[in-house]
Amino acid sequence: MSFDPSTLVYDANGLIPCIAQQEGTGEVLMMAWMNAESVARTLGTGRVTYWSRSRQAFWVKGESSGHVQELVDLRVDCDRDCLLAVVRQTGPACHTNRRSCFYTSVVGEETELMAPMV
Repeated sequence: MSFDPSTLVYDANGLIPCIAQQEGTGEVLMMAWMNAESVARTLGTGRVTYWSRSRQAFWVKGESSGHVQELVDLRVDCDRDCLLAVVRQTGPACHTNRRSCFYTSVVGEETELMAPMV
C-alpha cells in the first residue's frame, strides 16, 4: 500500500510536527516541522528532511553538520496531524551540540540541565 503525504493533516501554514526518536533506545531527540514535500523527500531518500520556518527552505538533517538522521521508520499518529521519525542519529541531534534538544528539566519553578554537550 503506497503512502500519500497529502493525506496528512497540516496546519494553516502547510506544516506538520515531526518528532525524531532514536532507533532501539526510544530516546526523543528533537522536534521539527515538515511539509508535504519534505515528507516525500524523506521517504524517497531515507535522509530526514525538515522544513525550516526561519529560512523558508528544506533542511536535510546533517547536511552541513554531518549529524545525519537516517530514517528507519516514519509513523503517523491516530489523528494524522503529527509524525514520529524513528532514526539512526549520527552525532548530536541538537544545534547546541547535545544529543537531544530536550535537555532542560523543569520541576515546579526550577530548571536543571540534564544532558552535557557531546
